[in-house]
Amino acid sequence: MIPREHLASAPIPGGGELRLFRRGGDFMIVLDRNELMSSRMRGSEEALAALAWERLPDCPDPHWLIGGYGMGFTLRRALGLLPPGAHVTVGELVPEIIAWARGEMAELTAGCLDDPRVRLAMGDVGLLIGQARGAYDAILLDVDNGPDGLVRDDNGAIYARAGLIAAREALRPGGILAVWSAAPDPRFTRRLERAGFAVEEVVVRARENGKGPRHVIWFAKRPL
Repeated sequence: MIPREHLASAPIPGGGELRLFRRGGDFMIVLDRNELMSSRMRGSEEALAALAWERLPDCPDPHWLIGGYGMGFTLRRALGLLPPGAHVTVGELVPEIIAWARGEMAELTAGCLDDPRVRLAMGDVGLLIGQARGAYDAILLDVDNGPDGLVRDDNGAIYARAGLIAAREALRPGGILAVWSAAPDPRFTRRLERAGFAVEEVVVRARENGKGPRHVIWFAKRPL
């Protein structure tokens, strides 16, 4: 077996440390003993963008918010679908994630951060959501491990009732909040409904070939 090579580490605001590894041509970002993301498991992150796109009406200049960047799979898939007039704001809390994207993982990034449609906003995506009113056609969240987080306690505020109401208000009428999760969470489904969304829950596979672990994406639409 090819040994795993430790490339870099990054502190998480509020405590903890992310570590970047490479094994052959694959990259992994790890917290403690938990593999948070891997370049082998991109299917559900790409589905987050592709399935959101399918559920939105045609628009010449849509504005999407993606949080966080991760390994960029969701952003790259979105850019492949969105029209030239689109705007994509990417919220990322950990500066080193972007440094790795431009450095060690530049082959995965494929220049997507330099796309003229992209604006990078460093900081808590929850603050971006809270500052917006009717600004976004879609908000795509792949923050922590989903509503039942591992990385940072403060991330829970995004998935709490007040955070979901803020997300609803940040969307345009008919806009979609899409939330990725490593596992089902019936309580979160009910929380979305109580926040005023029409909710669809979709199970997707982690790998592009339809194999691997089952992940969950919620598509929560703001009423017209």
